[in-house]
Amino acid sequence: MRLHDELPVDHRLGQVYRYGAGLGGLFLVAFGILGLTGGSPGFIDTTGKEVLGMSSNGALSVLSLVAGGILILGAIIGGNIASDINMIMGVLFVLAGFVGLMLLDSSANRLAFHIGNVVFSFIFGFVILTFGMYGRVSSHLPQDNPYWKRRHEHDAERPDGPPVLVKVLRPGPPNPTGH
Repeated sequence: MRLHDELPVDHRLGQVYRYGAGLGGLFLVAFGILGLTGGSPGFIDTTGKEVLGMSSNGALSVLSLVAGGILILGAIIGGNIASDINMIMGVLFVLAGFVGLMLLDSSANRLAFHIGNVVFSFIFGFVILTFGMYGRVSSHLPQDNPYWKRRHEHDAERPDGPPVLVKVLRPGPPNPTGH
């Protein structure tokens, strides 16, 4: 199987996945590099230092570099893989926002999260998640969309007969192709 066979026919989808992952990854890499340069408060210091309006320490900077690298790798690969990576990373950032919110002002806050970091994690996570879901989660996908094809790959197995009988044998939404 060749990778470009999996790309959607509507190439705008691939561009959204790719550019979304690339821009998000570049921001995270910049945040990680700035967090590691200069006077560092320590690798797992709970106070952190101010970087781009958020708090950072060595551990958060390294995690930002890794997450940014994964998003950039998704941008390089592109296509549906970039979409999957965006969705996974978006969920991880939203979860990190919840964990950071629970650990604010505690000694267990080893990534030096402050409220700015929590807000960023939620917003960034939902934006990256939206980039990843673009073109995948609509009830009106075009029939040449790979996600529509995947959802309807078993439609050929529908029983033939009067529509009432078909509805009883295989309940569900009506088939948009007219079966």
